[in-house]
Amino acid sequence: MTGAGSAAAQRDQGRGDALRPPDDPDADAAVAAAAQAAHSGAPSLRDASDDSLDDALRAMSARLGQHRAEVVAANAEDVRAARSEGLPQAFIDRLIFDDERARATSGQLLALAEVAAEPAWRFVRDLPGQLELREWRRPVGVIGANFEARPNVVVDVASQLIKSRNAGVLRTGSAALRSAAALTDLVVAPALRDAGLSPAAIQLVRVPGRPAAYALVRQPALIPLVILRGSGPTTRALAREGAVHGVRTLAHADGGAVIYIDESADEALIARLIEASLDRLGVCNRLNLLLVQRPAWETALPRVAEVAARLGVTLSLPPHAHELGHEWALDAGREATITVAPAGDAASIANQQTSGLAASIIAQDAEAARRFLHAYAGTGAFWNATPRLLDGFRLLSVPETGINIDAVPGPRGPVTFRDLYLRQYVVLPAAAGQAPAS
Repeated sequence: MTGAGSAAAQRDQGRGDALRPPDDPDADAAVAAAAQAAHSGAPSLRDASDDSLDDALRAMSARLGQHRAEVVAANAEDVRAARSEGLPQAFIDRLIFDDERARATSGQLLALAEVAAEPAWRFVRDLPGQLELREWRRPVGVIGANFEARPNVVVDVASQLIKSRNAGVLRTGSAALRSAAALTDLVVAPALRDAGLSPAAIQLVRVPGRPAAYALVRQPALIPLVILRGSGPTTRALAREGAVHGVRTLAHADGGAVIYIDESADEALIARLIEASLDRLGVCNRLNLLLVQRPAWETALPRVAEVAARLGVTLSLPPHAHELGHEWALDAGREATITVAPAGDAASIANQQTSGLAASIIAQDAEAARRFLHAYAGTGAFWNATPRLLDGFRLLSVPETGINIDAVPGPRGPVTFRDLYLRQYVVLPAAAGQAPAS
């Protein structure tokens, strides 16, 4: 289940193949060992009570509070190393896990612990012979996750896996390895132990380099599903590699949001939503393409230029030397750029020339908004709201493992613990009554 757009996938096929690193026995061994360890810890999550799982999340919050200084110090080393290597500011922004972000993460863990668990089973229908059909939810077992150098994602993914009763093998970008190790060793593993669960259930791959990412999608017997985060051809290449080896993937390979200014749009709202959609330039749901209805082009453009100048953002105006869907968040040194273009059928442009992640229309005309929302087929559609809302915690009040932009049945949008399960049909005597599903 990949989130790669078809045009992008075709364009990057050769590039992704070229990115495949040589096989590395150390990486293969590290991933295999982590998978075996997680597999040994999986039953403790599968068989735990809902309260025990929530206790683990509360313990993670408490441990993060107790060890915040150590985690922040480890992250500071990662940030210093990244700056010394001249990595772009958008990359640095994603890498930072300071006191403020640590406190926010602690709060999200406590909020997740208060979210009700999904029912273990549901009644479907009665069958002949005094039988009944039920649908049971079963954990996958061990889920892999490969993600960009963002330390908070270690906690986001681990918490979603724990809540969904799945063990996990996590692999982050090498630039965040110190931070990730500190979070795993000081927060996640001890919290699992505090709750009476196996600390082996969540593993971190500690071998740096891309060979470990490829090793992660080559373990179908131990890691049947891998979550792939991080935009670009590398993610699409990993999804293809996983398919070759029989590993299913939830891959978020493309991002960049669209805002469409209708001629009925309120000028003050235009300014507010553009600014709210550019608060962080290195994230996937930021404003990437601004479309303006042709009759409003002459009047809206000065207002847009004024906001962009205040934010230090460059406008890429027509004629464009790039595709309309060019992802500025991935363009090192030019992240503070948005593409601006006049549009007739904005929904078609957003559907055909962008990733399909998210699009918003700014309009006072309800019929114009209805037409746009009806025609746009992307993962998230918004009316007079910032597409930055397409985020697990902001949209659903729970962290996400990633955003899936598949155009096929399955989890779509922010993927949370509610999506990480296997459906099993069970037929049993009706007299079994309310027997639990496990």
